Amino acid sequence: MTSNGNQRAGLLYAIGAYGMWGLVPLFWPLLKPAGATEILAHRMTWSLVVVALALLVLKRWAWLRGLLRDPRKLGLVALAAVVISVNWGVYIWSVNTGRVIEASLGYFINPLVTIAIGVLLLKERLRPAQWAAVGVGVAAVLVLAIGYGQPPWISLVLAFSFATYGLAKKKANIDGLESLAAETAILFLPALGYLVWLTAQGDAAFGTEGVGHMALLAASGLVTAVPLVCFGAAAIRVPLSTLGLLQYLGPILQFLLGVLYFREEMPAERWAGFGLVWLALMVLTWDAFRAARRTSRAAEALRAEALRAAAAPVLVEVEPVKQARAGAPTPAPAEPTA
Repeated sequence: MTSNGNQRAGLLYAIGAYGMWGLVPLFWPLLKPAGATEILAHRMTWSLVVVALALLVLKRWAWLRGLLRDPRKLGLVALAAVVISVNWGVYIWSVNTGRVIEASLGYFINPLVTIAIGVLLLKERLRPAQWAAVGVGVAAVLVLAIGYGQPPWISLVLAFSFATYGLAKKKANIDGLESLAAETAILFLPALGYLVWLTAQGDAAFGTEGVGHMALLAASGLVTAVPLVCFGAAAIRVPLSTLGLLQYLGPILQFLLGVLYFREEMPAERWAGFGLVWLALMVLTWDAFRAARRTSRAAEALRAEALRAAAAPVLVEVEPVKQARAGAPTPAPAEPTA
């Protein structure tokens, strides 16, 4: 696949992933009375079943040997598995306790956290507009902390865990389906063990609420696997900065669901905090487009210079012809030597 085609596919994968994540708050309440931890364990267990079946059908197992022989890559996959399990658990709990808007805030500030990770861990240099956006984002968190009476810890945990997950996926450089298979394989035994223990205690909702409820819990594997596969495929095809921009789609949908569907309260201080976050994101978007235009102009200038350089030998070759037409003497051919 060409570079442009690769990036185009990555953009489509990212849009699909964030669109599905934006609508997923409609799904988790259907799994009650199961608690957040039980739902999380089912997500882990059924996700592995789904991706294992997909890999079996596609006969894509060659990557596994290389992964097991690469301790660094295996460590990155393990890190991704841990942080995404934290992200899943906190998100399910927040949605099922009526805090969809606070959860959406976590994904709104995720691009700012991604930038901060780039500076702290990857030693990236920020442009002035990016620094301004980060500063406005910090101010937004302070305003929201005052409004809530405490730091918006749900939002911060979701933002930092998902930014770390994206970084680990980027560094591991494994395609979406394979990456999810490795992550869920690491999580499978702890999750299955918890479900067995919960059933033995008589506290499991699985099997006690009817066949429909059991099917919904099993479907959590599909709900989890499909967007994560799309995200994993996008993460190795497009820059983290692009993923940060596209991620706006998910929290916008979540925020609208929280306000319009779940009817959560939005007091003035919360509107003020969200307004600052949106201002920071607008600054980031404007700066990203401006940087893209500069890069495009620079690339066009380089192409024009390359074309001029390629045409230079032709001009040199036709110069003697011009001189002959003007009556200028042309150099005599060298005499053959004995």
